[in-house]
Amino acid sequence: MKRGRWALRSIAALVLAFAVVGGCTQTAMIFPAPPRGREPAYPDNLVRTPGATFLYFEGKRVVAYFHGNGEDLADSVPMISLLRSFGVGVLAVEYPGYGIAGGRPSEEGAYAAAESALSWLRTEREVDASRVVLLGQSLGSGVACEMAKRGLGARVVLISPFTSVAAMARRVFPLLPFPAVFVRHRFDTQSKAAGIALPVLIIHGTEDEVVPFAMGEQLAHVFPRAQFVPVAGGQHNDLLSMHPVALREALSPFLKF
Repeated sequence: MKRGRWALRSIAALVLAFAVVGGCTQTAMIFPAPPRGREPAYPDNLVRTPGATFLYFEGKRVVAYFHGNGEDLADSVPMISLLRSFGVGVLAVEYPGYGIAGGRPSEEGAYAAAESALSWLRTEREVDASRVVLLGQSLGSGVACEMAKRGLGARVVLISPFTSVAAMARRVFPLLPFPAVFVRHRFDTQSKAAGIALPVLIIHGTEDEVVPFAMGEQLAHVFPRAQFVPVAGGQHNDLLSMHPVALREALSPFLKF
């Protein structure tokens, strides 16, 4: 009996420790933002509203771009330049706690900023959801998926997407019990995918060393209208720099609608 009580207490202590440590550190792990205060390029295109900070470039069709977790708008110039080369407008949204945006990083904060920017696009530029492509890269894929769930776009592009933060946590901490229970920022694309009937393009490098290539494949089987494009030899952060032709060939036809 004593041995059983000791085991239960040990498990409880381990779970409690995971909760406390996870609660203190996982925000920093999920949102490893660059140093604050870096001004983005294109200052004339910077828009700051009470609810969001973003770059905006006019276009009849607009790609709303949500970047990865280790960068901010100051790092987004290559992707913005690529998207503009397709003749579309771009709305590049900053996350709270990143760059020159105020606030603190969080899942709900990222969603709120994205929705606020898209609301501005609709009310101030009269670009409704039927002319918006939601494009998210890495962490941004979770933001793009949530905006699609809310009916704020017509098409979705996910580059190097993960299924959920909980699934990634199980890969990083395979021996810890119940890791999903204490995930504060879930970005659970897997659970939302089946309910999103929009056309979805998923692009994933076959040699992604951060997010398993299999996660992109898995999501492609869950979205009802998904197209999956593997990039041979592509890693997590080199698709734009090392595989620009493959990226362009995947995006170009999908952005024409």
